[in-house]
Amino acid sequence: MKDRTLVQVALYAAIFAVLGLLPRFDLPFAAGVPITAQSMGAMLAGVMLGAWRGALAMVLLLFVVALGAPLLAGGRGGLGVFFTPSVGFIFGWIAVAFVSGWLMQALRKAPVFPAALIAAVLGGIVVMYAFGIAGMALVGGLTVMDATKACLIFIPGDAIKAVLVALIAQTVARGMPEALLSRNA
Repeated sequence: MKDRTLVQVALYAAIFAVLGLLPRFDLPFAAGVPITAQSMGAMLAGVMLGAWRGALAMVLLLFVVALGAPLLAGGRGGLGVFFTPSVGFIFGWIAVAFVSGWLMQALRKAPVFPAALIAAVLGGIVVMYAFGIAGMALVGGLTVMDATKACLIFIPGDAIKAVLVALIAQTVARGMPEALLSRNA
């Protein structure tokens, strides 16, 4: 792996960690899964870096969290976070980044904003919820239907995050197109 790629992966893992500094909102009816800004970090990593680099950024982040670094929203870290109802979302971030990046690369001939929006919605909402619902059902003790219903509260915020990711990608593409690696891969 090139030095530049390592720096890019580390940078997006750090951006993701910084998003964890924003307050989390706990929802008692969602099996304890909080609303956080960090899902936007996974979408952004994929859209900006592409599939493999974006997924590697999430793997790096989760590795550091597993070592105990309190990088998840609310200052959470350590192996314990992988045994909570949030585990599906947490591991889903890898798939979110990969799918968002893959879609962004597949749509490289489309204008940046709609391509990034599609990538963020399909990767960052559809894929993330597939993992999240499974985690909530398995670890949170909910039925799949109850977990699905509980996730409905997350959709408006995640839709806003997807639009923000698309706006960021479009802004970067205008000012520094070489930084939008998913389009240059």
